[in-house]
Amino acid sequence: MFPLRDDNPHFLTPIVTYALIAANVLAWALLQGFGTEPALSRSVCELGLTPGELLQTAAAGARVPVSETAVCIVTDMPSWFTPLTSMFMHGSWMHLIGNMWFLWIFGNNVEDSMGHVRFVVFYLLCGFAAAAAQTLADPDSIIPMVGASGAIGGVMGAYVVLYPRVKVHMLVFLGFFVTTIAVPAVFMLGYWFALQLLSGALSSGVEGGVAFWAHVGGFVAGAVLVLFFRNPLLLERHPYYGMQRASPTRSWRQTR
Repeated sequence: MFPLRDDNPHFLTPIVTYALIAANVLAWALLQGFGTEPALSRSVCELGLTPGELLQTAAAGARVPVSETAVCIVTDMPSWFTPLTSMFMHGSWMHLIGNMWFLWIFGNNVEDSMGHVRFVVFYLLCGFAAAAAQTLADPDSIIPMVGASGAIGGVMGAYVVLYPRVKVHMLVFLGFFVTTIAVPAVFMLGYWFALQLLSGALSSGVEGGVAFWAHVGGFVAGAVLVLFFRNPLLLERHPYYGMQRASPTRSWRQTR
């Protein structure tokens, strides 16, 4: 299942969501060379989060291949900035596009619930929580972790708390048959979270290049933090906030 759009209006111009998407795209272009070598491998090694290096639990000099021609080498000088920089690095075009699409679908309404400044802080805290969850799950790992999906998992966790009954339109692949369905956000995002949780429990931390525990940690952090970051005055005008449905007498406008 892949989300196409939601039926949720927003009222503020989501400038932070736009800015985050732009920052990720610029990082992909300027620091990662649009996914070309050697820029991609260098960015992953230097700006990705390596738990064993950060915690100094892995032996200095340990090597892990990140491409057919490049390896990352663990150093004895941990880079404390990598929990931040890793949020803006990606491993491929599809990794970047998938993450940015989810941020585009769900970010504007979460930003709408708390305002621009709070949303910046909220997003970064979710990213840090995701990094911490993955690091604790596999503290000796020498595999660099990159991607915005942990922070975006936090956005999704906040979304399901704020707007559980909003309809999300999904693209569904059933073999050669493709169709669309609309389901409540609590179903779509609950399914996504359950899948990450199950995959994390059945894997050894990072499986097939996916940091499942980062997704779980980000989602849980977002679901909790939104209770403190949401602004009741901003949410008052939302017809789909909480478990309520839109009232025919309430006025709202779609600005997506």
